[in-house]
Amino acid sequence: MKKTLLSVFTLLLCISCSNEESSTENSSVVKHDHRGCASHSVLEEQLKNDPNLANRMQQIEELTANAISHGRLVNGRIEIPVVVNVLYKTTAENISTTQIQSQIDVLNKDFNATNSDFNQVPSTFSGVKANVGITFVLDAVYRKSTSKTSWGTRDTMKNTKRGGLDPTSPSTKLNLWVCTIGGGILGYAQFPGGSSATDGVVIDSRYLGTTGTATAPFDKGRTATHEVGHWMNLRHIWGDTTCGTDYVNDTPNHNTANYGIPSFPHYSTCPGTPIEMTMNYMDYTDDAGMYMFSNDQKSRMLAVFTAGGPRNTFSQP
Repeated sequence: MKKTLLSVFTLLLCISCSNEESSTENSSVVKHDHRGCASHSVLEEQLKNDPNLANRMQQIEELTANAISHGRLVNGRIEIPVVVNVLYKTTAENISTTQIQSQIDVLNKDFNATNSDFNQVPSTFSGVKANVGITFVLDAVYRKSTSKTSWGTRDTMKNTKRGGLDPTSPSTKLNLWVCTIGGGILGYAQFPGGSSATDGVVIDSRYLGTTGTATAPFDKGRTATHEVGHWMNLRHIWGDTTCGTDYVNDTPNHNTANYGIPSFPHYSTCPGTPIEMTMNYMDYTDDAGMYMFSNDQKSRMLAVFTAGGPRNTFSQP
C-alpha cells in the first residue's frame, strides 16, 4: 500500500516532470509526440523561492489524511466556476468560445464518469474507478493580444504587468490560462498551498478541448483533466521518481511515466510487479489512453474542499 502521508521535503529530490522543459520563455514551438506537464518542476521552483510553502503543503497533507480517515468529506456536489484567460499573438492562438466550451464539457464528463470511454476500464480496476462528482461552469472568458511567441513556465501569463492577465477571484474561481507555453510543455497547474496571485492552470492552446486548434494525440481535452487533477492535489501516478508515491492507496506503483497507449496489462518493475493503471488521468499517456480516476484519488481531491482545506472557499454556499 502506498503511504498517504510523506514529507513534502522529499519532493525536492524528485525528477522534473518533463525532460523537454526549457527555462526560456521564448523557446521554439514544436509539435509534441509525448505528454509534457511542468506542474512538478514548477512546484520545485516555488518550494525554493518560498521557505514557508513546504510547511503549508505538509499541513495540507495532514489535513487530507485526517479528512480521508475520518470520512469528513464534502457533502453534496461542488460546482466550480471557470475563468478562461486567452493570451494570443496569432489568430490561431485566439481560440474560439466553442473550443473553450468543449473543454468545459470534457471536464464535466471526466469528473462525473460520463465519458464515453469510462466503460473501457479493465475489470482489474473496475472496483476502484470513481465518479468524482465535481462540475464545472464557464464563468467568463478574457482575451488579450500580446507580442509573445511563447510564455514558458515562470507564471508571467498570470501577471498583467508582465504582459499577461491577473487571476480573477482565485479563491472562488478556477482560473485557466490558454497560451503557447513552449519547451515541450502541454500544460501545468499550481498545487494547493501556493500563492493566490498565481493560482490556477495553464494549458497550451493546441491542447485545449476537442475542436478548433486541438492537436492529436492530445485533442480530447485530457491535458486539462490531468492539470485540474494537480490543482486538486493529485500527483503524477509514478510519484515523479522511480516507484515513487502519489499519496494514493488504490493506485498501483508505477516505475515511471507511460506514453502513447500501452497495451493492457502493462506490468510495473516496482516490487510485486503490479499491473500499472496506465489509463489513469495522472499518467502521461495520450488523451485516448486515459479515462479514469480512482476512488482514493477522489477522496484526496474532495479533501481539499473540506472545512479548513486549502480550497474550502469553493464549497461554501
